[in-house]
Amino acid sequence: MASEGLRADRALVVEGRSLFTYPIHLGLGGKAVPQPEFTGMEWYEDYIRRHGEDGAEGRIVSLSRFEAPWTSWEMHPSGEEVVCCIQGHMTLRQQVPDGAERSAELGPGDYVVNPPGVWHTADADGPVVALFITVGEGTTHKPR
Repeated sequence: MASEGLRADRALVVEGRSLFTYPIHLGLGGKAVPQPEFTGMEWYEDYIRRHGEDGAEGRIVSLSRFEAPWTSWEMHPSGEEVVCCIQGHMTLRQQVPDGAERSAELGPGDYVVNPPGVWHTADADGPVVALFITVGEGTTHKPR
């Protein structure tokens, strides 16, 4: 009996993973599914093949480090995205459907919500760490 309990306890031990490298998918039914290594923008296509059945209710959770302005804009048509600055300072820029632009200055602990269909990008002139909680379905990018 004791050895059965020990085996059950060991089954709960998992290897830690970095959200900088391996995003996690939050899905239907309260699921949290570790993802393969993020390899670039093509990663999103594979993500949709893996979790497309969760639709707009699925979320990608990841951390990102950057220290210069982004070279592209991105947009999530299927849902809102939370961007939270963890370390450093950044300017998040949004371009709303009528073409108007707005921006928010974020420091540690500050967040902004990118509405569905709003193009957004970020600027930084020093090291930044940011947390992203994103509806990945339909994510699109364009050059800045």
